[in-house]
Amino acid sequence: MEKDIRATISRIFAQYVSAGSYTVYMQVNVTQPRLRSRLLAMAKADRDMRNNAIHNGESWDYTLDKKHTTALKKIIKQYGWPTIPMVGVEASMDAWLIAQHADHDRSFQKECLVLLKQLPVGLVSPSNIAYLEDRILVSEQKLQLYGTQFDSMGPDMKPLPIKDERHVDERRKTMGLSTIAEYKELMLKTYS
Repeated sequence: MEKDIRATISRIFAQYVSAGSYTVYMQVNVTQPRLRSRLLAMAKADRDMRNNAIHNGESWDYTLDKKHTTALKKIIKQYGWPTIPMVGVEASMDAWLIAQHADHDRSFQKECLVLLKQLPVGLVSPSNIAYLEDRILVSEQKLQLYGTQFDSMGPDMKPLPIKDERHVDERRKTMGLSTIAEYKELMLKTYS
């Protein structure tokens, strides 16, 4: 049963990422609908700011990450990590996105990673763990495990150094991620 749940979550995440949108692919009866709405709004503001900065030359708003980090800390203190049953697939992934973008507070990112790893299979997307783990490793000048972090944007972008790169696709598969080649292609389409 654990494998079935992991496979379902992985398929949902693959659809989520490959579609390039934040449409909900699986409806669940969430236990915290207000929290869900709050996380969705925070992530929309995050994505809008980043998209406008990257694609439209607008200023990067670093205060938004700090504001969202503070809000997510309060959410976690009150509810624990926002899981899929609690807020749905999209909002659970949006909580991860906020943690992923909390580069100004590495200790908080590490706390989030611990929380994510402690949750039973199926309550969060395993890919969230992979991305956050790589983000932290790269920030500590270590080799990433899953190849989720890239060196720049543009046609020459490539993954930052990967530990045991020969087996990266095997590790990626266990976390519900596409191959490194497919991911690089997606990154090039999105950011070059």
